[in-house]
Parts: sequence; C-alpha cells; structure tokens
Amino acid sequence: MFLECHHFLTLLLVLSATGGASGGGDDGRQFTYNGFVGANLTLDGGTTVTPNGLLMLTNGSLQMKGQAFHPSPLPLRAEANGTGTVQSFSTTFVFAIFGQYANLSSHGLAFFATASREVLSTALPGQFLGLLNVTNGGGNRSDDIFAVELDTLLNSDFRDIDNNHVGVDVNSLISLESTSAGYYDDGTGRFQNLSLISRKAMQVWVDYDGMATQIIVTMAPMGMARPKKPLLQTTVNLSGVLQSTAYVGFSSATGVMYTRHFVLGWSFALDGPAPALDISELPALPRAWPKPRSKVLEIVLPVASATLLVAVGIAIYLFVRRRLKYSELREDWEDAFGPH
Repeated sequence: MFLECHHFLTLLLVLSATGGASGGGDDGRQFTYNGFVGANLTLDGGTTVTPNGLLMLTNGSLQMKGQAFHPSPLPLRAEANGTGTVQSFSTTFVFAIFGQYANLSSHGLAFFATASREVLSTALPGQFLGLLNVTNGGGNRSDDIFAVELDTLLNSDFRDIDNNHVGVDVNSLISLESTSAGYYDDGTGRFQNLSLISRKAMQVWVDYDGMATQIIVTMAPMGMARPKKPLLQTTVNLSGVLQSTAYVGFSSATGVMYTRHFVLGWSFALDGPAPALDISELPALPRAWPKPRSKVLEIVLPVASATLLVAVGIAIYLFVRRRLKYSELREDWEDAFGPH
C-alpha cells in the first residue's frame, strides 16, 4: 500500500512539473505563451508556427494576410446577459517585423479584440492589415472591433501621422489617437524612437481600464523593464464596441514588398495585469532575411539561356558549313600534286 501511494505521489509530481514547464496556461480568463509550440490558437491566412516556436503571421509572400487568435471568445462583461460594462483587461506581447531591407518594409501588425470572426474573414491584406476591407476600412459602427496598430507605412486615406506609428483604432483604420513608435526613458524622461521594421524584438503592453474607460499603450525594446510613462493614453469606452464576449489576437498583412511578421510571446488577463513573459524562454528570431528569388530573374534567365544556346548552335552550324564548303574546292594544280 505504501509503495502504491508513493508511486501515485510521484506521478502527481511529474505531471505537475510537466505542466509548469510548458510555459503556457489557459484558465479561461488569462493565459501565457512563452513561445507557441503546441499553443491552442486558431490560425488563419498565412499564419504558421515555426519549429522553434515563433508565431509567424506572414511568411514573406506578397499580398498576404495572417491572423492568430484565442480559439474561444473571452467573457469581457461581468454580467452573463452582456448588459454590464466591459471589464478591465491587460495584455503584453513581444513582436518583430522583418522586411526584405533593413530600412524599408511592407505593412505592420495589430493586436485586436472583436465580437465577430466574420469581420476578420472579409478583411484584406495590404493597408487594411488583415483587419478590415475597402467597405469598412474608413469606419463602420457595426464592425465591433478594437485594435492597437503598429503601422509601418504612411497612408493618407487613413490619416496616418507617419510611417512608424502606434495607433488606437475602433471600427476603423483611422486611429482615434496615434503617436510615433518609441518609449520614454525612466532616467531622463526623453523620448527614444523605436523603428518598427528594425528586425529587433520589442515588447508592447496594452491595458484597458474599464472604470476609467482608458486605453494605455506602452512599448520598449525586449528585455527592458516596462517604462513608467506610457507611450499613448486615450479615453475609449469599449462597452459601446465589444459585446459580452470577444475574440482576441493578432493580425498582419503584406503588400507589394516581402515582409515577415513574428510574435515571440503573448499573455492576457481579465481584471488584472497580464502575467509577465519569461524573456529567456522566448524563441530566437531568424539571423538573416532569406533573399527571395526575383520574379524578373525567373523569367529573364530561362529566355536568355535559350537564346544563348540557339546563338551558339547557329554559330557552330555556320562554321562547319563554311569549312565543308571550302574543303571541297580544288585548284587545277592540286590534281597534279595531290592534296597538301
């Protein structure tokens, strides 16, 4: 009996240790992913999980959208009938954008919360970030979508302030509030710019205060403590936007340039701060950008090769024909003396 109890306790300890080492947990109100191997997420578009655990929203293809979100909607309102206010929530994630060139990229990515997956299914790539489309990109109150965009292109149609900004969007890609990407140094208080397309990992914190109806966005290079002064703070009452439940996740898109969007880790919590990510456990980013094969070269090289082969063939034919022609000519004196 003692041995049986001992084996049972050992089994419980093993199972407990295994669960703790996974780095991901989900109790319906909060979850943490330090890497995404085996993560319970819904992936759509071009989104995949790399072997080392990177959530790759786009793989570098042109005109692609990618989405990843929690598979079940989260209860954002305290009352079951959905008549109460939207609860406070908090999320943090680490991301990186890899453009083909170090100082030039396609479009960015966004964290979103939406009451309906139908909005996402009709979304377009390019400037619409895989969130909205031509019809609702400029605003539609029935879309019920909230997003924090990390945008890397300036689009005058959406009144973007620059090509490297963070914006708060509600039912539209015209941001209610936006500011250039960066952070405020705790020591000096000075603003430090961050390039969203630097191929370097950066961490973002998004908090919604349900009582004060405020959105607070903060960002910093990965590994740095959260700055005390937020990057962006604005008043938004999400009770008029989100329903009793909502899907939360990420969306990104490419246009006419090769770009890959990565999320390294993500945590989320209702009515409390999002669990801290274990930076040491996050998967490593690629070391370099794989050079895509040029479409022009794919067309020109075969044509040039075929043309060269034909030209060489014609040259050989003319050379042999000329040799044969002159080898058959014999002068009168050659008949008497024979060939040289």
